[in-house]
Amino acid sequence: MIATFEDRLLTVLRAFNHLLHAFLAIALVLASLMVLWEFSVAVVHAVEINNLAHGFLQSLGTLFIVWTLSSLISAEINYVQTGVFHVVVFIEVAMITLLRQLIVEPVRTATAGQNVEQLFNPWHYGLLLASLLVIGILHKLVTSSEKKALDQECSSPGL
Repeated sequence: MIATFEDRLLTVLRAFNHLLHAFLAIALVLASLMVLWEFSVAVVHAVEINNLAHGFLQSLGTLFIVWTLSSLISAEINYVQTGVFHVVVFIEVAMITLLRQLIVEPVRTATAGQNVEQLFNPWHYGLLLASLLVIGILHKLVTSSEKKALDQECSSPGL
């Protein structure tokens, strides 16, 4: 009787998990479409006001969000197909976010209309760069260990 209850509970939990992943997939697609729309509007606005350099840099920041969403969609596809979620996805999202901040914040500073010396904070940018370095090293360690594990699986005599 208890085993039957546990089997039913696991079946319900798996079905609910599949429903949640379907919801996540739809939300990621909708978010991507909205960000692409925002990118298009920013490009058109930059052309209209004839400020292509500023518009390009702001649009580039928007494209970094698309890159993040694309990584999450790829991870969701991989999870649905294999049931495995790789930690490296979170590392890549963190790296993309830091790169976006390094690009977008100077544009905001330059277009704020204030004195650049008042708005520029070297400690902030130093911490962003240090964080990016740490995340890059972590990414290298994780991907090289995953590659090493995959190589060992492929070279094992049982295959």
